[in-house]
Amino acid sequence: MSSFPQAREFCLFIAEGGQYNRVPGESFLNDLIIAVGSARKPKLAAVREAVEGVLDLLLAGTSIQIVGVEVESGVNHTPLSREESMRGARQRAETLILIAREQARPWNYFIGLEGGLDSVMEDGRQRVFLESWVYVSDGARGHFGRSGAIELPEALAEEVFVKGTELSIAIDQFAGEAGIRDARGAWGVLSANKITRQEAFRVALIAAFAPFFNSNVYHKNAIAKLG
Repeated sequence: MSSFPQAREFCLFIAEGGQYNRVPGESFLNDLIIAVGSARKPKLAAVREAVEGVLDLLLAGTSIQIVGVEVESGVNHTPLSREESMRGARQRAETLILIAREQARPWNYFIGLEGGLDSVMEDGRQRVFLESWVYVSDGARGHFGRSGAIELPEALAEEVFVKGTELSIAIDQFAGEAGIRDARGAWGVLSANKITRQEAFRVALIAAFAPFFNSNVYHKNAIAKLG
């Protein structure tokens, strides 16, 4: 039996302040409330998709509500290392935990999402990759999840990683568009829309939630020997 709360009904999510995607007259059942450290639509939609994606592993039970709250990451706008992206994701979630305690919010799970860069030296050449990181906590324990990685073109890597331009600004200039991060994101531009920002975060979210909904595997103390 999984320790992950059981879900029967998935409610529309909202973003505090903007009440994103709120249906007039919609009443929310507050059985399971997931707080997300952002009010950006792609991030909230990724959380919704991720949770919907694991419903088949759960028994009928409670409803789910997703609430987006803008909080600071405490890191650069574009983290420049894996460690910084992880720290940003975790700090967003931990800020939500503090808010919940101070304001007596009935939130059950706390999620921080952070997109950032990581670089490696390969055959004498620096390669820069875009990654999406997630930290999920139930207030007592937390786990990280990560998407795959996609390599940045040299010109874009130079602008962001070396010159320090924020990725959201640089990718707009690079692609000749506006507001890319609130739509397909840099992931969409670089993958010809085969992988969007939302999809990258969805994968990272499922990975971060895995120790909660697949707790039997994560609680094993030893690996059984065959034969």
